[in-house]
Amino acid sequence: MSQTPRVHVVILNWNGWRDTLECLESLFRQSYDNYQVVVCDNDSQDGSIEKIQSWANGDLPAPDVSGSPLARLSQPAIRKPLQTVLLDRHAAESCGPEYENVPLVLIRTGGNLGFAGGNNVGLRFVLRQSSGDFVWVLNNDTVVEPDALTHMVQHSLTLAQSGTPNTCGSLVCFYDDPKVIQALGGSRFNRWTGIASQTLGRFLPLDSTIDHGSVQSQLDYITGCSWLLPLDFLKTVGLMEERYFLYYEEIDWTLRSGGRYVNTYSPQALVYHKEGSSIGSKTLKRGASMLSEFYMARNKFRVAAKFFPVSLPVVFVFTMLQAANRLRQREPKKAWQLFKVALGKQNYP
Repeated sequence: MSQTPRVHVVILNWNGWRDTLECLESLFRQSYDNYQVVVCDNDSQDGSIEKIQSWANGDLPAPDVSGSPLARLSQPAIRKPLQTVLLDRHAAESCGPEYENVPLVLIRTGGNLGFAGGNNVGLRFVLRQSSGDFVWVLNNDTVVEPDALTHMVQHSLTLAQSGTPNTCGSLVCFYDDPKVIQALGGSRFNRWTGIASQTLGRFLPLDSTIDHGSVQSQLDYITGCSWLLPLDFLKTVGLMEERYFLYYEEIDWTLRSGGRYVNTYSPQALVYHKEGSSIGSKTLKRGASMLSEFYMARNKFRVAAKFFPVSLPVVFVFTMLQAANRLRQREPKKAWQLFKVALGKQNYP
């Protein structure tokens, strides 16, 4: 592997072209010079693909974010036109390396395949290219510092060259409050309760003194909003598990790797995340949406059943306690939903 490995950046879009354009404006400012961007669209109904194409052609400006504290990362606009190719899912998953030098590849997945399913379309495309060393799975509701990819690649490469295979996260901050940490690489996971909410470093000031080595040793999985993986990981472990549809894919991926890859992150690679903008995940300023809470609850049971079946009774008890807590918070609809999930009586699409 060279000192500037080939990186494919895979971004999933679903009815979020405004966020995606801001992300792309920041992404194409990377100081790293050996990468390709692959945007997979999960059957958006807001004209996302057409908007992104129009932006790449120079006909549509990116949304004005001049009021954002991070406007410097996406303004002024990068030079257009930007060479782009649009593929459907079949073409993307059956093509050869003829598109490997196109800076921006757009792929219609043909349906709302969920987080794993949509990203997997892009990952299959990447695996069919003749050149490639890493894939960077990046959320469309992020913006990134110009040196973020450089730091992640250097961090991961240094570990790999010393004999430590790894996957690499970044230091994620809140988009709306860039001086506050959202995640140091990723999170802890409690295999008994199924809870995956102990995000490391969350709400710490960015200028805090942090023992990054100690934090890294606690990482159970890398957050999927920014995750750099060697292509060897995909070939060895496989693609994301699509049965979850949303949430817990990262945990499943890590557990399936069986400890063959160390969880790490680059403290210098800064990524800013809007968090939950597409489906309504819980944030500091709002509770989780009904749909978000359903997938979180259901997938706890799916992970437990697959990897830790002995913990299923404990997961059940904790889910019932969560339902009781929703009643205490005067959210009876969420309480009833959790109760039905625990009993296996509710299945969203």
